[in-house]
Amino acid sequence: MPDPHSHFHRQPATQQQALALALAALDALQTPGEQLKQLIAQGFDQLPLPGHGATLQRWQCLALVAGYDLALLKLYEGHTDALAILAELQGPDHPGASWGVWCAEPPNAAVTLRQTGDAQYVLAGRKQWCSGAAALSHALVSCLDANGERRLAAVALRGPGVTITNEGWHAVGMAATASVDVLFDDAPATPVGAPGAYLSRPGFWHGGAGIAACWYGAAQSLADQLHTGGPDADPHRLAHLGAVDIAMSAAAALLRQTAAAIDAAPQAEAALPALRLRLAVEAAANTVLHHVTRALGAGPLCRNAHFARMAADLPVFLRQSHAERDLASLGSMLARQEASPWAP
Repeated sequence: MPDPHSHFHRQPATQQQALALALAALDALQTPGEQLKQLIAQGFDQLPLPGHGATLQRWQCLALVAGYDLALLKLYEGHTDALAILAELQGPDHPGASWGVWCAEPPNAAVTLRQTGDAQYVLAGRKQWCSGAAALSHALVSCLDANGERRLAAVALRGPGVTITNEGWHAVGMAATASVDVLFDDAPATPVGAPGAYLSRPGFWHGGAGIAACWYGAAQSLADQLHTGGPDADPHRLAHLGAVDIAMSAAAALLRQTAAAIDAAPQAEAALPALRLRLAVEAAANTVLHHVTRALGAGPLCRNAHFARMAADLPVFLRQSHAERDLASLGSMLARQEASPWAP
């Protein structure tokens, strides 16, 4: 579990402390889907909505779950993101439901939304990268409507016309998320928001920025293993610890700064700060992976189950970043600014 007194978790709120205790009480033999249902039943999915004054607290909770297990976090983040989307777009309310958000748009798989003769809506097509499909009850699915516009639709995964395959996932890292392909064959669905609303709403980038908190929590759990060596560790290990501290301290400061900016101006365009945060935390996480594994050697990678799983999962999870494409997008936004973006 992450140290609650580290850079990002300076003064844990009551919700964070309660969540930490709930995570510690989970049965490690349960699947991530079963663990998610326990957290939902206890109300730990009811996080502060982003941009409503407690964005940092929301992100700290995401980081806590990430530090516990990234497969659980993947489902937990998707579920809590879905609740935020549904609140922002006035979507359907299904108490006790467990939600996924499946909005990957690869060129070789598409899902369409059409209206039937009785004014109902149905989904058809193949959706890839469906994390937790076999464990969740509902999903928000990106799709194209009859006019070719991007839409979001809510669908019950145990209803007719939904086939959850075992296809599409071969990675060792994040294997427990079971991010498989799902087939829709005129599955009943409910449109959520107007055409284009999912991408144009202020919360789109707020949710994207929240992923950085997840990366941070995972990186912290690895960094904490290095921190336990104490002041008498060998100089090389201490040098690695210093390098990790620089990366994590900078990332934590930017997390706090970005959360405060979102709360101060929740309707403002957040693409630039969100991309900056994501890329900065991604870089910090890669720095942690590099230094911690070099400092600690093969021991924890081979003999510490939590460390080994986190070290295998985190590189796969980090690929939610679009790497140089995101760097180019950030650079393009910065190039349009006349003033220096780095004034102290």
